[in-house]
Amino acid sequence: MTQSLNPDDRHLGLITDLYELTMAAGYHVYGMADEHATFELWVRRLPSCRNYLVAAGLEQAIHYLQHLSFAPEQIVYLREHPAFRYVPNDWFERLEHFRFECDVWAIPEGTVVFAGEPLLRVSGPLMQAQIVETYLITALTVQTLIASKAARIVTAAQGRPVFDFGSRRAHGPQAGLLAARAAYLAGCTGTSNTEAGRLLGLPTLGTQAHSWIMSFTDEQEAFRKFGQLFPDHSTLLLDTYDTIQGACKAVASGAAMQAVRLDSGDLERLSKEVRAILDGAGRQAVKIVASGDLNEYKIADLLAAGAPIDVFGVGTELVTSRDEPTLNVVYKLVEQETPQGTVGRFKLSSGKATYPYPKQVYRRQDASGTFSGDRIVKATSQEQGEPLLAPVLRGGELIEALPSLEASRRRCAEQLRRLPPELLALGPCPSYPVQVSEELEAELHRPK
Repeated sequence: MTQSLNPDDRHLGLITDLYELTMAAGYHVYGMADEHATFELWVRRLPSCRNYLVAAGLEQAIHYLQHLSFAPEQIVYLREHPAFRYVPNDWFERLEHFRFECDVWAIPEGTVVFAGEPLLRVSGPLMQAQIVETYLITALTVQTLIASKAARIVTAAQGRPVFDFGSRRAHGPQAGLLAARAAYLAGCTGTSNTEAGRLLGLPTLGTQAHSWIMSFTDEQEAFRKFGQLFPDHSTLLLDTYDTIQGACKAVASGAAMQAVRLDSGDLERLSKEVRAILDGAGRQAVKIVASGDLNEYKIADLLAAGAPIDVFGVGTELVTSRDEPTLNVVYKLVEQETPQGTVGRFKLSSGKATYPYPKQVYRRQDASGTFSGDRIVKATSQEQGEPLLAPVLRGGELIEALPSLEASRRRCAEQLRRLPPELLALGPCPSYPVQVSEELEAELHRPK
């Protein structure tokens, strides 16, 4: 028997780490499961090669929370798991009717964010808020990671279209879909992933593989046949044998083509020579697409050298965020209502200290509308500036429809326009100012 390992979208309860469930059982046994608690999720520190991040993945996180339940066979699995040998039956019975009923606040997708700023806050019964930790971290991490990389690539392209070509290099088919979404949100023009095009309405772009050219005895005939079948959507791949000869043969074939693609070699030199061949044949309207292990640094160098490239296809470097393939995202308890009253919860671990109590982030701007600094405060405090976290779920129910992907894409573009210009540079720069309020600092250092 084969297994697809695609999760059941109606029963996502076990898509979590085991220790979330053992803690949940413990909270139940010791009468703590329904104590009101608040958790927050944030990025502990920015990677050294990122001046900012783009928040993404909230829609998938909310979808999970609204579909969080346990199938009968999943509960049977837990009953038989040795870790739960001494857990009483009423906890398993509780899972049969489990639904997420917490309140959720979050920073909207497409917002530029920085280290230490809560991206999401969960408040509700302790057991419920605990179980969701693992899924929320991964849902927000992967898309925030890729959206942040994509934003840098789009900036480097200076207005030229960038397409996600990375599905085959993504860490699994589902990751390819998430990457296509995050990349589009952050400004990419579209994707090569057909299912992402269908599900999300993204523009899709396909060229041809070297195998198409190789399957014909004559390269020129391969070009002609492709253009004949796809007269309005034909991008011809030139570098199977020799790029310059390929360009000459593509022109000589008389094939209908909207673009040609360069996938290897000295892209600066080849793009200039190919442009001359196309223009000399009266094919000025044919665009040049470049691909092949591109990233923001290579794109910036190509354009600085005057390479006449019209479109960039970026794969591995984008969907894996190769230079920084993970983020240090954490989800921590910050407040708990106990029989003795409401208390702030925090850590003092070296390098991992956390601030207690629910928080809000206020963003200030200067007279020109450029962001000038953020301030993290207790959620009950009022500050100057724009509050970034907004209510999303109340009692597990959606307060209002989430912004569309197009709206989040527009928000991202506007956010990037309002960043201090130095933060858009590809190299490191002075950090954007993020302050923690004196009240929170005092809580952290209050005598224990």
